[in-house]
Amino acid sequence: MKYISIITLFIMLSGAIQAQHILSMEEAVNKAAQNSNVIRVVNASVLESKAEYAQTNAIFLPSIEASYTGISTTNPLMAFGSKLNQEILTQNDFNPSLLNDPDQTTNFATKIEVMQPLLNFDGIFQRSAAKAKMEASEFHQARTQEYVVMETKKAYMQLQLAIGAVNVLLKTREALFETLRITKNSFNQGLIQKSDLLAVEVRYTEVENQLQLAQSNVLNASNYLSVLFNDETFTLYQPADSLSLMNAPLDIKVFTEERPDILALGKALDAYESAYKADKMAFLPRLNAFGSFELYDDKFFQADANGYIVGAQLSWNLFDGSKKIGKVAKSKASFEKSKYELDQYKMESRSEFNRTNRLVQDAYNSVRLAKLAVEQSEESLRIRNNRYKEGLERTSDLLIAETQFAQKQLELNKAIFQYNYAQLYLNFLSK
Repeated sequence: MKYISIITLFIMLSGAIQAQHILSMEEAVNKAAQNSNVIRVVNASVLESKAEYAQTNAIFLPSIEASYTGISTTNPLMAFGSKLNQEILTQNDFNPSLLNDPDQTTNFATKIEVMQPLLNFDGIFQRSAAKAKMEASEFHQARTQEYVVMETKKAYMQLQLAIGAVNVLLKTREALFETLRITKNSFNQGLIQKSDLLAVEVRYTEVENQLQLAQSNVLNASNYLSVLFNDETFTLYQPADSLSLMNAPLDIKVFTEERPDILALGKALDAYESAYKADKMAFLPRLNAFGSFELYDDKFFQADANGYIVGAQLSWNLFDGSKKIGKVAKSKASFEKSKYELDQYKMESRSEFNRTNRLVQDAYNSVRLAKLAVEQSEESLRIRNNRYKEGLERTSDLLIAETQFAQKQLELNKAIFQYNYAQLYLNFLSK
């Protein structure tokens, strides 16, 4: 297909020569997959959910802290305790006057603390919820990638449709220009009235206006592709091929609940269920082991004395002002709500699939009838045009036939686009 005239119109409309690029549908899909901000956002969401899941490793792994503290004190209790930790107490330190009014005492302490969870029932279910959320984000990522592919193909076909409309109008304008020339000659010879000439001129102006709008649609479609590609230069793209009819719908598509978007909602339901169980498990006690190793000295970065502590703690929050009770009720409601939303989404998805399946058949029939209408209107225009050249046809009848032929061509292009998109959308819904 030749695009020389289209390029000229691009330049006229934009007011400046811009970079232009001939693009195939495969190239368009690849550019969108590599550069789409929509995909980048969902990829970041997946990384975010993976990081949240990694945080739940804390219910199995110990937490370790180290600190180094230096103090100088005359506080009786702190001074006595510091000397005791440094293992430098003498009999003289028990003198009541020194106990009550000690000299300045310096203490440097190195402390390493370890906390190891042993039993944390709510944490286990919180980890399950985080895992389900991570898996849901991965399914959402897969569905988003499929959506971007479909949307890119749709945008590419919209550009084909827009350019197809420009081509139809260019041919219409060319034919009208010839009709206008013949009409002017006939008027100059006194064979037709002024009103006939004006009617042709009005129709010619009308087509010029339609052509301007069609040119704008081409630029709009090209700009939308740039948005999908994250192309800030807004290159003027041209499809490598023209709009053509896809194969007839032969394969019967079957609705499946294994689609990534439905699976994502299923995982979201699992996450709500685990969160609900985690809130219920919060009523149970927690068991943690702990230990610390400490080094003391009265000199900086030395450690002549040391000690350790090892133990276990069973903690149980018996009542917190009904805060946990309210939290359990809320998580249960969220879980129930998620179940209803999943059921509703499945029903809507099945209904949309059935509607699109019927739409494919209807669109295919529309294409078939539109082709027939184009053929009939073209033959009608050919006959009337020949008769008009011989002075046997009225100008108004010729203009009606010309208008009808142009309209039927545009309708055929639109019918082909609608059928192709219906096929594309049905494939998307059946994955």
